[in-house]
Amino acid sequence: MTITTGDTLPDATVLTMGAEGPEAVSIGDKLKGRTVVIFGLPGAYTGTCTTAHVPSFIRNIDALKAKGVDEVICLSVNDPFVMQAWGESTGAAAAGITMLGDAEASFTKAIGMEFSAPPVGFVNRSKRYAMLVEDGVVKVLNEEPGPGQCDISGGESMLDAMA
Repeated sequence: MTITTGDTLPDATVLTMGAEGPEAVSIGDKLKGRTVVIFGLPGAYTGTCTTAHVPSFIRNIDALKAKGVDEVICLSVNDPFVMQAWGESTGAAAAGITMLGDAEASFTKAIGMEFSAPPVGFVNRSKRYAMLVEDGVVKVLNEEPGPGQCDISGGESMLDAMA
């Protein structure tokens, strides 16, 4: 079942790169008592993800934080090594976006956002979405209706939804 507005997000363990290598991160700990934007996407270094989705949040991170967002998280079904390199190559890490790898797709599956498209090499990947979460509860959920689109899940749309 896909998560909807008003639902509490399930806890899951995802990965980030720390000083000593991969480190486990609890989604529940990241959300507790905080306002967070999470945007999920099919894959690091893929076309729309790299040229549209991540840049839209880089452009809008300061405005989102001015509206009370404590953290902006980019989540993809990739390993933390790839997420770190992608964050560095896109400028997302320098902009302050937290890059998290849902390597086993556990969080993505738990919220019902997984899909597979074997002809293009996508198996158990994440649909494209963005959500505003307050203390673990989904307040805004913008899921793209089709592949390759980045309109309602982009940073500008999230900012508008918070108005």
